[in-house]
Amino acid sequence: MPKLLRSFSTAAVQAASSLRAHKLRSFLTLLGVIIGVSSVVIVGSAVDGLGNYAEQTTSKVFGSDSFQVGQLLQVGRMSRRERLEKLKYNRRIRAEDLSYLRQVTGESIVYSPYRLRAEDTQRGSEILEATSIVGVSAELAQIRDVNLTEGRFFTEQEEQNRAFVTIIGEDLRAKFFPNTTPLDKTIRFAGYEFRVIGVQEKIGNAGGQSQDNILFVPETVYTKLYGPDRTMVLFARARPESGLSLDEALDLVRVALRTRFKARPGMPDNFDSITPDSIRQFIAQITGVIGAVVVPLTAISLVVGGIVIMNIMLVSVTERTREIGVRKSLGARQSDLMLQFLMESVFMSAAGGLIGLAIGAGVARVGTALSGVELSISATYIFLALFVSSAVGIVSGWYPARRAARMDPVEALRAE
Repeated sequence: MPKLLRSFSTAAVQAASSLRAHKLRSFLTLLGVIIGVSSVVIVGSAVDGLGNYAEQTTSKVFGSDSFQVGQLLQVGRMSRRERLEKLKYNRRIRAEDLSYLRQVTGESIVYSPYRLRAEDTQRGSEILEATSIVGVSAELAQIRDVNLTEGRFFTEQEEQNRAFVTIIGEDLRAKFFPNTTPLDKTIRFAGYEFRVIGVQEKIGNAGGQSQDNILFVPETVYTKLYGPDRTMVLFARARPESGLSLDEALDLVRVALRTRFKARPGMPDNFDSITPDSIRQFIAQITGVIGAVVVPLTAISLVVGGIVIMNIMLVSVTERTREIGVRKSLGARQSDLMLQFLMESVFMSAAGGLIGLAIGAGVARVGTALSGVELSISATYIFLALFVSSAVGIVSGWYPARRAARMDPVEALRAE
């Protein structure tokens, strides 16, 4: 063991000395590995970061323990044919269906309608286009864990009295009240003035659309403004005192609706439902596909870096032919020469991997600061960067090292 350790240390010292003697060439050789590793790290952190951001945003929009029931709800893309078939088969959810659910399951489950349309909002001469006007019940605050940075949610009494009050998103606060609190001030839409009583925390984008250009009004007021909808979406959640899990609560709602809509045994539900788990699975599937396609593509640059290292090492062997002959004539074994050249190759690739990792981490940190999306580098990508770069060094240096080790000492000494 001491002899083997001494061989490794000697080879490492000689390899480091050789690399220091050709600093510029060594650095240029590293560039391929640096670019490859940094690309893999940056892309990997971006994929993970966007996946985490999408999941966090979805949790804020959807809630952690709530679920939705409606005529047409789908996670991901739906073909036109599938959409038409669902619209034909699924039953509409109306106000009377909500009343039925509250009567049958209201002791265990709390409900809120979720009715939405786009409308321009205004304060003075300032206008914000296409704000999402959402009509909900006061219970939505406990169903979806609506977090407010200022003020409060409206009460059941305000809902029953059709009070013209609203909770606004961050986009409206920034547009209409940049330097003052919006509480007890008014904004205008649909021809009416609404008093602001709360501000929802910043959520961000989901599905390519801002979730902060939004305001909530009592569902009774929404009906007064726009009339009853042909169908509605329901948010629901098990009451804490019921002891029901999310799945148990959803099953209870499904049984009630299947009974009301006379769904035949063995047939699928004639309505749609969505849970947070289905959304998380969809997000994980999308980011998994992106990672499976993009990360290997960026890893191609590591192969290019390996080819560059191999070429430079072959040039180095040719340049040092006489040195190899001298060392062999003085008693150097094939294993000593092979270990030295392998060390040089591994040193270059490992150094490139560390530099690429540092660059990737720096870019990820800058990207986090600029975008607000947490681009974190997981241990997987750190291991991948170091392991792959070292493996590239071993593979790329093997043939040049083997060629140097097998040189005939007499022919090597004759080289100029």
